[in-house]
Amino acid sequence: MAVQFNHTIVSSSDKEASARFLAGLLGTGEPSSYGPFAVVQLANGTSLDFADGRGRLHTQHYAFLVSEEEFDQIHGRIVERGLTYWADPFHQHEGQINTNDGGRGLYWNDPDGHNLEILTVPYGGRPA
Repeated sequence: MAVQFNHTIVSSSDKEASARFLAGLLGTGEPSSYGPFAVVQLANGTSLDFADGRGRLHTQHYAFLVSEEEFDQIHGRIVERGLTYWADPFHQHEGQINTNDGGRGLYWNDPDGHNLEILTVPYGGRPA
């Protein structure tokens, strides 16, 4: 079997709220539970497993490859909820969408400050 990415654990201050926040924006359906985790299942068989953190949370970056239609839907939900978004990972171009590699992308923060990204074309313009 070829090596495949399966899941990652995301530390959060409230695993249920953070998982619902992400699932709601991405449109993946309600998170499930598995042991101590609130699980956001993605279409390619991978998942983000939210866990209540202990102590100071270290923010991470999570990027999601989406179709053009999904991009429009997610962007619409971000705007509808009044969330701030940026065209860049350093949050310098607020309210803008990038067109890197011939696609579209944007970044926003989750409630714990994790830097989330959606993009329609992988880095380097390589087909998915």
